[in-house]
Amino acid sequence: MTPLESGRTAYITKPTARFMLSHPAHVLAQGFGSGLSPILPGTTGTLLGWLLFNVLSARWPTVFTVTGWTVAIVAGFIIGIWACDKTGKDMGISDHGSMVWDEIIAFWLVMLLLAPATLSTQVWAFLWFRFFDMVKPAPIRYFDRHVKGGFGVMLDDILAAFYTLLLFAVWRTI
Repeated sequence: MTPLESGRTAYITKPTARFMLSHPAHVLAQGFGSGLSPILPGTTGTLLGWLLFNVLSARWPTVFTVTGWTVAIVAGFIIGIWACDKTGKDMGISDHGSMVWDEIIAFWLVMLLLAPATLSTQVWAFLWFRFFDMVKPAPIRYFDRHVKGGFGVMLDDILAAFYTLLLFAVWRTI
């Protein structure tokens, strides 16, 4: 952050690769660069999460089992609280759109709980997750506005994942 003459701090509204690479928390929070996308960074981060889930599951099926993914998601959530908190503070914006680690972890949760899923199911999961993440129906909007810091950043996407999974549960029972 850049100090201004009046003692205020400048906000980083358009982070660069240089900013991202300045700290490991930034690299993680900004989804290894996917959050720097000039168009729909949250969607780009979710696409990265989708790709990583499928690639890691196919490449290391003995590691990325249900247990392995559960550990990765829980660890990713906890580490994400730190990474998003640090990055938000360094940017001067608590939940900047370039922080997409929350989308990645939340979409991993969706993919895990829908597995095994056809490509069609994965596409619908992606679309519904993005819908809930962008629209933020109650109570997601409440938590997004009132719970700040890294935990707040991570929480609203877990709630969007919950809505997505709830929709699939209802859909499958009909």
